[in-house]
Amino acid sequence: MKLLIIGGVAGGASAAARARRLDESAEIVLLQSGPDVSFASCGMPYYIGGEITDRNQMAVQTPESLRRRFNIDVHVNTRVTKIDVKSKTVTATDETQPDSLNTFSYDELVLAVGSEPLKPPIPGIDRKGLFALRNLQDMDAIVEWINDMPQKCTTCSGYAGNKMHAVVAGAGFVGLEMVEQLMRRGLEVTVVEMLPQVLGPVDVEMAAIIEDDLRKRGVNLVVGDAIQEFLPLDGNADADDPSTVVKLRSGKLLPPAQITILGMGVRPDTKVVKEAGIECTPRGHIVVNDYLQTNMPHIWAAGDAIEVLNPILGDGTKWSVPLAGPANRQGRMIADNIFGAKKRKFKGTYAASVVRVFDLICACVGLNEKMLASKNIPYASVHVHPGSHAGYFPGAKSINFKLLFHKTSGQILGAQAVGEEGVEKRIDVISTAMQGNLTVEDLADLELCYAPPVGSAKDPVNIAGMAATNVIEGLVDQLDWKELKSVASTPGVVVLDVRNAQEIEKNGPLLPGNKTVCIPLDQLRDRLNEIPESAERIVVSCASGQRAYYAARILMQSQSAKVANLSGAFKTFSKVSDRV
Repeated sequence: MKLLIIGGVAGGASAAARARRLDESAEIVLLQSGPDVSFASCGMPYYIGGEITDRNQMAVQTPESLRRRFNIDVHVNTRVTKIDVKSKTVTATDETQPDSLNTFSYDELVLAVGSEPLKPPIPGIDRKGLFALRNLQDMDAIVEWINDMPQKCTTCSGYAGNKMHAVVAGAGFVGLEMVEQLMRRGLEVTVVEMLPQVLGPVDVEMAAIIEDDLRKRGVNLVVGDAIQEFLPLDGNADADDPSTVVKLRSGKLLPPAQITILGMGVRPDTKVVKEAGIECTPRGHIVVNDYLQTNMPHIWAAGDAIEVLNPILGDGTKWSVPLAGPANRQGRMIADNIFGAKKRKFKGTYAASVVRVFDLICACVGLNEKMLASKNIPYASVHVHPGSHAGYFPGAKSINFKLLFHKTSGQILGAQAVGEEGVEKRIDVISTAMQGNLTVEDLADLELCYAPPVGSAKDPVNIAGMAATNVIEGLVDQLDWKELKSVASTPGVVVLDVRNAQEIEKNGPLLPGNKTVCIPLDQLRDRLNEIPESAERIVVSCASGQRAYYAARILMQSQSAKVANLSGAFKTFSKVSDRV
């Protein structure tokens, strides 16, 4: 058996190592463009920022270590130019000798070709000082440029402390990691995002928490605008100072940037794959079946370049999820399906993701509201703001937690969380629950670890499950934060804020003017007469939602008006009230 693998990072290296463990006699050949295999691509921003200091740590495996440990024939600096499915051969060129051509035969072929950074046809995008980040060579080039640029910069004196200025194009996961790390290096940073928010996989009210923190830290955040052109400094493309002036579609010119990071997304690197007749989607992703086989016999595919099942929808819909975790598991599974006795199906990807942005962690899994609305799925959501551990134990941090679920069945459709501590742990629990087909009612009953320094007797996951179950069972009606302003202006609607007077004075009113009736929760039973008799609907809010729920239950049993709890309460609404 001769196994040929194209791509030696996540999926390809995993397939190779697993294949060797399953079959000591197989001939395993791995082809990789560039000089590195199995490198820590997700760690590259942290090396650029100096948080990872040892360059050698970025190579998880080397060609030599793969040869020694797994007896794999590794060919680096090898760019595949043709796949011949009839003759079962692959043609490749040695990147150090561009005129060379080598042919490799195979019995089974694994395509782990990965993705490449999007590089839209923006004028000036090929200027020096503009970098995408795909491999260790890109990483090294960025570090070298930052180190050398102060000697060439004639505009740095415009910043406090003679700093350099960086522009990051794109506010996705990698873009925001680069923002953090460039600021760690002492650069001033502007981030430009075409969407009206950062971090597209999460909903706007969750992204707003990250945005507020970025601005407080001095990041110049531009959302809802796009880059139109990269211009040379003072219009002189031959100037000694290679700084770039970024022009936005709005017409705004950004201050001269000494470095620009292109983080505009990725696309599958499948040109050669398509030319071989292997089926791909209109967007270029390789089509695979449940066993990760392509439409061509003896050819398999894994990683960023494939579309996989979206198991949440349950209708056969596929999506592309370029994450390292699924890619590693897919590579392992392909080796099992080639060499193992038991054939394994890939059940799909739930898109569990996490990013650290300075002191905040943002994590998500499953579908967001935009996706659910586009699929016309009847969904509801709850926002809760519990502590990362018991409130009486020092150091507890608030977790902003959003749970999305089916309105009637209680199926968990997605979750998002932002906070300083304990965030990814809770999203991991939700991801596991989704894969086990648990419902929100099951979340309320989950038994999770508890000790005061690390958790609560009612874990945030339990609390979210309880809140969602209350909605499904009709114990409380909810009003989405996006509807509050319009609903509040409707005749017959009363907005009731049950925070105490000191909270309102410190943090501000829920709505401007005298649009809110303020009665602290502990006084509500004695002051029900202050709610206008003409009220047809009462919307209740507090700081985070818990007291408002208590108030809603009191009102639902004492008032004829319809009662709704403002989802997320003041804490969520105050972050995004200017967007509705």
